[in-house]
Amino acid sequence: MTDNAVESEGVKLQTPSRVNPEFKHEVLSMPGGETLKYCFQCGTCTSCCPIADITDSYRPRTAIRLAQLGLEERLLSSDTLWLCAACYTCTDHCPQGVEVKDVLRVFQNLAVKKGYIPRVYREVGKNILNAGYAYKISKFKMKKRIEKGLPPLSETPPAHMEKLAKATGFHETIAEMEDEE
Repeated sequence: MTDNAVESEGVKLQTPSRVNPEFKHEVLSMPGGETLKYCFQCGTCTSCCPIADITDSYRPRTAIRLAQLGLEERLLSSDTLWLCAACYTCTDHCPQGVEVKDVLRVFQNLAVKKGYIPRVYREVGKNILNAGYAYKISKFKMKKRIEKGLPPLSETPPAHMEKLAKATGFHETIAEMEDEE
């Protein structure tokens, strides 16, 4: 997933990662994570993954292995964890019945819970809280909608978004992220 190496005198050295032997048990106890234990690292998930086909940095197999080894921080802090296209091709092809996409979703949920959210997702989250949309809809786009005979987009009252964010705990997550920046 991430290149966890440093260079010393021209030689790449692997930096030690903290091992959390309880991490795989945490994943296994969550809905969607139960099949992690069936993976025997055959690589089928990676070989059929359309994202792995176009980038060398994303490997579902590697993510699963990092969890099995208890390399929690290395896995959850990786931006490549978020590259999954959610196409379920990995799950459909797994000979062991590992629900790979569901396990990856558990990793993403844990990453959010533990404060590892890529900047772009934080920005999208803030936009949703503030405007109800993933990005600000410009006046120009609103005018174009009207010109094309499309109805105007409804505006979500900020109070409704605030209520939803508080109910889900998302408000606190975003606030924590802002404190760290």
